Amino acid sequence: MFRNTWMEVNLDAIADNVKRIQEICKKRIIAVLKADAYGCGDSHVARAVLSVGAEMIAVSSLDEALMLRNEGYNGELLILGATEKEDVPILIKENISVAAYSKDWVHQVQTTNCKNLKIHLKIDSGMNRIGFRTLDEAKEALNILLEQECNVDGIFTHFACADDPEQTDTKKQFSKFESIVKELDYSFHWIHSDNSDATISFQDDLTNACRVGIGMYGVNSYGIELRHPISLHTKVIMVKHVAKGDRIGYGFTYEAQGDEIIATLPIGYADGLVRANQGRCVYIDGQYATIVGRICMDQVMVRLEKEVPIGTDVEIFGPHIHLEDMAKDLNTIPYEIICLISGRVTRSYIWEGKQLEENARILKSEITEVHYE
Repeated sequence: MFRNTWMEVNLDAIADNVKRIQEICKKRIIAVLKADAYGCGDSHVARAVLSVGAEMIAVSSLDEALMLRNEGYNGELLILGATEKEDVPILIKENISVAAYSKDWVHQVQTTNCKNLKIHLKIDSGMNRIGFRTLDEAKEALNILLEQECNVDGIFTHFACADDPEQTDTKKQFSKFESIVKELDYSFHWIHSDNSDATISFQDDLTNACRVGIGMYGVNSYGIELRHPISLHTKVIMVKHVAKGDRIGYGFTYEAQGDEIIATLPIGYADGLVRANQGRCVYIDGQYATIVGRICMDQVMVRLEKEVPIGTDVEIFGPHIHLEDMAKDLNTIPYEIICLISGRVTRSYIWEGKQLEENARILKSEITEVHYE
């Protein structure tokens, strides 16, 4: 590690979380590894979730799907977002399932040689993002795709308010989805509607699979005890004493109120520590140190209560500063924080109780060993 800023990902904890969630929902698990597994490394997280029985991986786009194929994953793979008709040949060749989400998409795909293309119908049950909004639209799409000899393998929807304990809107959305699925009267192999929160909180007899994303990382809205596998760290690179009235950082937005100890850390907004973190705390050697002055691209300054040696570890979030608490402070969600951690931040992995080599990639033979057809 040439730069002392890293994110630690405990793959054992991710695997434990998937097992715990599956015990709750008692359905097949679709692991959502969009955006390089939310910035945690798709091939590494894939190994963890497949080892405990996840039966499908879902991603956002064709490029994300092909990355997993190139890394050796040959199992069930679903693209949740948009694809183009030009993608059809490679989708068929790589055995990748796609979402059919609009009449326009179906009519475009119809003009290609789409025989054997694996498809999940996406139903818009009220979120108004993508998907078929009515039974007639879904039925027309299903008929066209079957006429083209596509493999219509699944059907799904997405809940907008699964974190609401009242579940009023979730129940409305599910009712619409359930009605369409039953009226289509087709034997879908995969029927899924639940995201992480719904997997934990919402039970039904229609669906047979759940899509688990942020829940793998211990985040949920219902207080279910899960492990927290991700933490972000850096190190102290300089410590200085400043006098009352000394000003710090761009724009001199912070002025020392007395004699203070200031440490500089090699992390900034180019690493994903956005400037809105000014005024928040990090954890250093038993003390919470406040971020003072504007966060720079590559560095940040913090005010210490007691001096620490150069090289002392710093926790940005982790056991002492929970990711969920950081998200609340920033008026955002945990997804955004971890997805913004940039590629120049080293990923450090723990697997089977051991530290993996830095930036170790999963060999094809390794990931294939735990793939499920």
